[in-house]
Amino acid sequence: MTHKSTWAGLAVAVALGLSLTACKDTKTLQENDELKAKVAELQKENGQMGNDLETVTSERDALKKENADLKAQIKPRKARKKVSSRKRRKSQTTREFQTQPLNWDARTRFLI
Repeated sequence: MTHKSTWAGLAVAVALGLSLTACKDTKTLQENDELKAKVAELQKENGQMGNDLETVTSERDALKKENADLKAQIKPRKARKKVSSRKRRKSQTTREFQTQPLNWDARTRFLI
């Protein structure tokens, strides 16, 4: 009897294993189909981005050329020589001292 029960247990195990394998294959096929759809969608997006990249690159090149043309049209301005503010202040202060008379105190010989 044990010999028959061993064969019966083995048969049940094989049947369950095949059914689980078939179930896993079905899930695998579904996942495979979903992944194929995602890959096709990503390839389509990649193609669109490639076209967008070409468009943006051509626009950038056109703007670079236009910028270079505009820079060539600009005339350089001559720089003015600036008189430093220190020189002006020094000359004003020396003028003030020159116009005011010096008051000496005869006893102390200091300026008042």
